[in-house]
Amino acid sequence: MLVDIDVGMILTIIASFVIGLACVVAYNKIRPRLGSQSSDLKILVERLQYYENLLIDMKIRLDSFELVKEPEELPQAQIPKPKEQKHEPVVAVEIKEEKPKERTHNMNFGSATEYVLRLITEKPTTSRDIQVTIGRTREHTSRMMKKLFEEGLVERDMQTKPFTYKITEKGLTRIGTLKEPPTIQ
Repeated sequence: MLVDIDVGMILTIIASFVIGLACVVAYNKIRPRLGSQSSDLKILVERLQYYENLLIDMKIRLDSFELVKEPEELPQAQIPKPKEQKHEPVVAVEIKEEKPKERTHNMNFGSATEYVLRLITEKPTTSRDIQVTIGRTREHTSRMMKKLFEEGLVERDMQTKPFTYKITEKGLTRIGTLKEPPTIQ
């Protein structure tokens, strides 16, 4: 039995084997370099995050330093202090369960709106001063002042931060300080 051996076929098989072997050797040489690039990238990302955290910390420290420094530079608005009431010391102490306190309504002027209007007739006032005086939240005070501004009862000075409010003639009419609304000719 004689087998016919084709020399071209044998050379093709040997060439394929050699090419495959060369590819495996080349891949093994390149693979460590690819792995080191990804580890270098991880190191760079970690270093970048570290420096970013340092910058954030420095920004927070700078902001807090500026906040401490600002009150010295800005003039403080004069807020009228409530009169102190004398209390006699209580000798017996009783422990009671505290029930939520009901809000007492402002009995002086009928409503908080009228109270605020009377408050700003004396001088232009910021919403923060109004908030402290009436004892309401910042949100409540801001909504109320926006409503008064939209109704034309107060003027808002937008040149100052925070805004200052002063009463208009319409507002004076509302609280009864001005007897008649001015006539437009």
